[in-house]
Amino acid sequence: MTLGQFFDVVSQQPTLVLFYFFALPFTAFLASIFGKGEGHISPWNYLYSCLVYFACIPGIFALTLNAYIFLFERQKVMETNLYTQVLPVICMIVTLWLIKRNVDLNEVPGFDKIGSLIFIITVLISLMWILEKTNIFVFTFMPFYQFVLFFIGFLVLVRFGWQKMMG
Repeated sequence: MTLGQFFDVVSQQPTLVLFYFFALPFTAFLASIFGKGEGHISPWNYLYSCLVYFACIPGIFALTLNAYIFLFERQKVMETNLYTQVLPVICMIVTLWLIKRNVDLNEVPGFDKIGSLIFIITVLISLMWILEKTNIFVFTFMPFYQFVLFFIGFLVLVRFGWQKMMG
């Protein structure tokens, strides 16, 4: 099964996807009610950690997919799939907002790694977009040392993001 076929199946039978993306903010809402003021204590912060990852991984994937589709594939905005391109992002934003109302996100285990992951993905997508937009003729007219400095700069940014994510 390809990714396109998976998206077609999800679009034809969205019940499970809708349940998943409505259950995450609802769980965060219930946790903020029952664990009011205790979000930094052991059982609650691990629940929030799971909710953050369950919401952010599809959300970040949807943002990355949207960037790829709109920058490289040049898809029209009116052809956007609501279940796979919009709903995960909305779920991520609402879930993080609900969690942030009850607990400082710095106290949620592993939350600092999400920002670094987004940074690395953004740098890599930017690099791919720049490489896709440049022609081979640009490299012949651009001095080689400028290209090497540009490439090293991107590698340093990726390395910096990786170190923040792992350290």
